[in-house]
Amino acid sequence: MKFSTVSRHIREGVKNVGRNGWMTFASMSSIAVSLFILGIFMLLALNVNKLADQLDSQVQINVYLQVDTEQTKAEEIERTIKRIPEVKTVTYIPKAEGLKRFRESMGEEGKEALDGYENENNPLPDAFEVEAFDPQKIAFVAAQIEAINLTDPDKSISKVKYGKETIEKLFSITNAVRNIGIAIVLGLAVMAMFLISTTIKMTIIARRREISIMKLVGATNNFIRWPFFIEGAIIGFGGSFLSTALLLFGYSQLVESTSASVGLYMIQFSTLDEVRVLVGGTIIVLGTLLGVWGSTISVRRYLKV
Repeated sequence: MKFSTVSRHIREGVKNVGRNGWMTFASMSSIAVSLFILGIFMLLALNVNKLADQLDSQVQINVYLQVDTEQTKAEEIERTIKRIPEVKTVTYIPKAEGLKRFRESMGEEGKEALDGYENENNPLPDAFEVEAFDPQKIAFVAAQIEAINLTDPDKSISKVKYGKETIEKLFSITNAVRNIGIAIVLGLAVMAMFLISTTIKMTIIARRREISIMKLVGATNNFIRWPFFIEGAIIGFGGSFLSTALLLFGYSQLVESTSASVGLYMIQFSTLDEVRVLVGGTIIVLGTLLGVWGSTISVRRYLKV
């Protein structure tokens, strides 16, 4: 395609945007709102996933032995747990270490309450801290550890704990955020494409006589269609750029305000640099494609040449 032809298509596309002022504004606004909501759900999903990763790194299985379990038996159980393919690390926590941790967790009052519980008087059992390669398989690993008792006549494992309810809720929240976001964005995207299609249709109707003359003098269908595609791309890009600017500005303010808040100190949001390219790039590309798609639908339906 010649440079002069490309320039002509771009000029016509820009003119079409100006000819339908209010419809163009409505189409851009629709795309901006749709993609702004999409961006919110993307940011929410990114931060939920980051929180999930932070919690995943802290997820572990606590295996408690019977109080009277002998050292040789504890070592045998440790070797058995390490042979489970999904197990990453196994840390042995003797009862003395367990008592020390328990006393520290209770503070000064706990230290006084636990005085005298040393050596043979220690009521705590030996334990293991088990970490899995994949946190989502933590329940499977826990079941494998519990199954050790099936072949152990002494039933040396007293309890296996891994925070089942917390982990299941975390995964369900992550999936819900993704599914709800997809459903809402698809609905808003359809509305945006409808408005873009209506805008292009009005342009075609207003220029139908001109288009007929162009056909009579030998203009091809592609020659006539290209300005409408460019118009749709401009509308899509304009709406997506606006939503991206507002979204990233609002997110930067949120990150700054929460990072300065003592109450939310432990919550680590994704940084602006981490989300700028992914969220901003996705929204702008998607918005431009929505604009071109809406134009394609309109031209296919209403451009009878």
